[in-house]
Parts: sequence; C-alpha cells; structure tokens
Amino acid sequence: MKDKLNKRIYVAGHRGLVGSAIVRALRKRDNTNIVTRTHAELELTDQQQVRNFFASEQIDEVYLAAARVGGIHANNTYPAEFIHDNLMVQSNVIHEAWRAGVKKLLFLGSSCIYPRLAEQPIREEYLMSGALEPTNEPYAIAKIAGIKMCESYNRQYGTDYRSVMPTNLYGPGDNYHPENSHVIPALIRRFHEAKLSSANKVVIWGTGTPRREFLYVDDMADACVHVMGLDRSVYESHTTPMLSHINVGTGEDVTIKEVAEIIRKVVGFGGDIEFDASKPDGTPRKLMNTAKLTSLGWRPGMRLGEGIKETYACFQAEYKA
Repeated sequence: MKDKLNKRIYVAGHRGLVGSAIVRALRKRDNTNIVTRTHAELELTDQQQVRNFFASEQIDEVYLAAARVGGIHANNTYPAEFIHDNLMVQSNVIHEAWRAGVKKLLFLGSSCIYPRLAEQPIREEYLMSGALEPTNEPYAIAKIAGIKMCESYNRQYGTDYRSVMPTNLYGPGDNYHPENSHVIPALIRRFHEAKLSSANKVVIWGTGTPRREFLYVDDMADACVHVMGLDRSVYESHTTPMLSHINVGTGEDVTIKEVAEIIRKVVGFGGDIEFDASKPDGTPRKLMNTAKLTSLGWRPGMRLGEGIKETYACFQAEYKA
C-alpha cells in the first residue's frame, strides 16, 4: 500500500502565475511529492491524455490552477477560446481525477464569477444573483461551471472537491504581454518602457475610477494550501453543498488611478498619466468579502506597495533576459 504520508500532489498549470506559487508553497511542506506536467507533455483539453495521466500516476490531491487567463483586451478578443479551453480543461481534470479515485481537489476560480453590479463587498452567496460583466462573461461562465462541477461530484460521489475564488492576482511569474495581461503587470511594463524611452506620458485604458482589490500571488498560494489542509468537517461547516466556494482576498481595494500612481513611483517614471475614457472600464468595483476565510484562520501577509516592488524586481530580471 502506498505511503499516504508522502502525498502525490498534482499541480495543473505549474508554470503559470498561480500554479508556480502553489508549487513554491508546497515545497515548504514535508512528505509531499509534487507532480507536474508541461503543456507539451500533457494537453489538458485532450480527455484521453488526461485519463491516461491519472490512470498511471496514483495522484492523491489536485490543485487545478491551469486556465486560459487574460485582461479585458484578451477576453474581448478571444471569447471562444476563453470559454472552450477553460471548460475543456476543468471538465477533463475534475472528471478524470474522480475516475482515478482522487478524493481531494482544489479548483481555482475568479472573482469575475460574481454579478457586475453585485453589492460590495461581495459575499459567496451572491453567485448567479445578477448579470455578469460583458467583457469577461465567457470566462466567468466557464469558472461558474467548474464550481458547480465540484459541488455536483461531491453530492453524487462523496468527493472532497473544494473551490476558492481569488481576487485580482499579481506577482512573480506574471504575464507582461502588452495587450493580453492583467492590469498590474500591464502597467509595470508600460511604465518601465516609458521610462526607458523617456516618454512624457503613459496612456491607460478607461477612466481610472474603477476600484480593484489586488492579492500577491504567494499569499494566494498560501491560502490554497491552508484551505486544502483543513479538516473536511471544518471546511464544510463554513460552506454548503450548493455553495461550496470560498473567497480569497485582502478585504481592501484601490482605484486604478491609485494603483497606477503606486506603480509609477516604484518604476521611477517621471512623466504624466493620461486616461483614455473611450476604452472600457470593466466592472465598477470588485471587493471580496473574506469573512469566511478569515474565520478559518488565514490572512494575507503582503501589502500592495511592497508586493509591487517585489513584482517589479522580478519583471526587470525577466525583461533583461
């Protein structure tokens, strides 16, 4: 019989922003055997490949961090890929994990699952209580399906599949693509290149007034490991079979203008900031109510300004490379 103290934990998406942070967090633990596969080694949209993987690897736990992600531009430009790829990946991993007897899995969603005009701060029970933000609706629908898939397998098969909904993430390993990245990495690159070219201004999409909550990715990974480590009875005492997900965030938000000012200062750009109001703002505000997670004994450790300094240092190293 396999030694269950030496858990075989599969991290799907281990090269991504969240997956790589989860790997860092898991490596701090004893008796853990981390299993990973690159995209070239395992195509998660291919059900047979995923089935073969689980049949041969004797996985005990899964962190499902693999996903197609991006900012407003990417979501608007590639809606078909965002709904198709995410539905396929999560359906294959969750179903084939169950077929192989994996009892414990963590699904990572997104705060965009909540209605565009949800009451703030957003509580878990607001899920499906109103219309979604149009700019990322396909991605949000896929993530909602993942939550409901985990709940359904728990109800029908007795699995212990949990879901966490992170707020906007940033940190080492982020995507700094000039068009397809999220707000903090996009602004870091934009301000950095403006500084190098001695530009007199940086233009930012939208009005700068929407409010966003930002969580350092290593804090997110720590929260994931914390949630997975909870006794099932403790986790289920804070959730229900039809509302099994838990928000992860800082409980604080800032405007896009405020975060742009922080990044400008960290990067050392001396020019102006100009907002292009002809471009979409997205959801007016997304602040998570994190009372459930706090009551389960977890709090974030990184402040926004310090986290952006750490992220910019990582970006500079990657940019030079």
